[in-house]
Amino acid sequence: MYVTKYNPAKELLELRRGFRNFDSFLNHFMEDKGSFLKTDFTPSVNTREGEHAYHVEVDLPGVNKEDIHVDVKDNIVTISGERKAKEEVKEDDYYKVESFYGKFERSFTLPENIDVENIHAESEDGVLEVIIPKLVKVENKAKRIEVK
Repeated sequence: MYVTKYNPAKELLELRRGFRNFDSFLNHFMEDKGSFLKTDFTPSVNTREGEHAYHVEVDLPGVNKEDIHVDVKDNIVTISGERKAKEEVKEDDYYKVESFYGKFERSFTLPENIDVENIHAESEDGVLEVIIPKLVKVENKAKRIEVK
């Protein structure tokens, strides 16, 4: 058995080699006009059914109201947008900037009994709520028709 001396630089070199391989892997996808990054993040969604409406709540921290789009087409509601956030820390002995960018899109098939004309959305404190009202059922009461 050979006795070898521990060399931390060797492990660092192996780690660096791994990052080089990852960079070439990532560059392969980036050449295809960013197809690798079409959906950079998927926001969390909670759905619930109330007595008069369906509610879709989407967690969108760091997303401005202007960057959120809610579209309804062919009985499908699509929530999409882009997150653009920059976190900057300036201290006496260091400076750090972290940027978070990414597009998102979530789609949901709507049930038959909804009022498409009155769907509305509200955004507050990083949570988007889309309210999808149900159609008001008109009760068919029996009615006697007078014969003349």
